[in-house]
Amino acid sequence: MSSHEIVGYILICIGAVFDFFGCMGLVRLPDVYNRLQAATKCVTLGTIFILVGAAVATATPAIAIKAILCALFILITSPTGAHALARGSYLSGVKLWDKSVTNKFEQRAEEIKKSYSGEAK
Repeated sequence: MSSHEIVGYILICIGAVFDFFGCMGLVRLPDVYNRLQAATKCVTLGTIFILVGAAVATATPAIAIKAILCALFILITSPTGAHALARGSYLSGVKLWDKSVTNKFEQRAEEIKKSYSGEAK
């Protein structure tokens, strides 16, 4: 086993650990917003580690290029999708957890709701 394969397998293991903790966050956290945070941060980072590990471990340039392209795609789309889900959840009335400390989106959400309903500013 060569050194690049060992490094690749270590990156894959690190990615699997991040994915595991992200999945634990999906199960254990109290509301949709905290769950989205766990999914976005941990699972995105874990999946990128897995893909980069696969790119490093393989000796085939075509596979490495595909893995890196997939990692870049996930890096762009996962946070964007989580943002859209969180915004849509908030605007549709999904409440924050009772013990949430701050709600910085409340004022902006009211402006957005007014603009959707056709009311003037």
